[in-house]
Amino acid sequence: MSRVAVIVQARMSSTRLPGKVLMDLGPGACLEVMCRRLERLESTDAVVIATSTDPSDDPIAEAGLPFDVVRGPLSDVLERYRQAADGLGADAVVRLTSDCPLVEPSVIDRLVAMWRTGDALDYVWNTREPRTFPDGLDAEVVSRSALDAAAAETAEPYDREHVTPFVRYRPDRFPQRDLRLEPPVREVKLSLDTSEDLEAIRAFIGRVGPDADLDAILAAAGAGRTRLVEG
Repeated sequence: MSRVAVIVQARMSSTRLPGKVLMDLGPGACLEVMCRRLERLESTDAVVIATSTDPSDDPIAEAGLPFDVVRGPLSDVLERYRQAADGLGADAVVRLTSDCPLVEPSVIDRLVAMWRTGDALDYVWNTREPRTFPDGLDAEVVSRSALDAAAAETAEPYDREHVTPFVRYRPDRFPQRDLRLEPPVREVKLSLDTSEDLEAIRAFIGRVGPDADLDAILAAAGAGRTRLVEG
């Protein structure tokens, strides 16, 4: 069985809301809530928090999170992922960002299953435009070979910062599929970027609880019956 590792990128130096990943959401800090949800994953072999070696990120390393913390370059996030994947011996990685505390384990498990059963897929994701999932349930699976190719070949700052664009925008080279939610549910934002988001996510968690599953999250967002569609 191929080895799939979840890598959660995290840093304290967000430009819009510094320190947001350790801000309190009620039942715990943003990153703590996310980690507790990731403990429910069934399809993956490891979860790590990938932060930087910059001293500003020492609080993340010292936060007592339930998963190992690995450290790499601050600005070159792609290299941080490559190093983490290499250390874990991963055949593919799930890329998550730590400003999405309510990321949904069942969606990640579905994406991993798509990657494992696909015909030599390099990339599986749920954020193809136009978006169908609420902002904040984002997840991507990228093969180790594609990740290594991106790390070796691109010098574009955008690619280095956002990890997957080099793969995403080359579908002829890197076979890929996507997962969509039908009908789309875009009415709620569950990613943490601003102080307004912080208050909104606190209120949302207050209504549904930190362990709400996908159905509960979508119902709280005002969605009716939905289904997951592989594309």
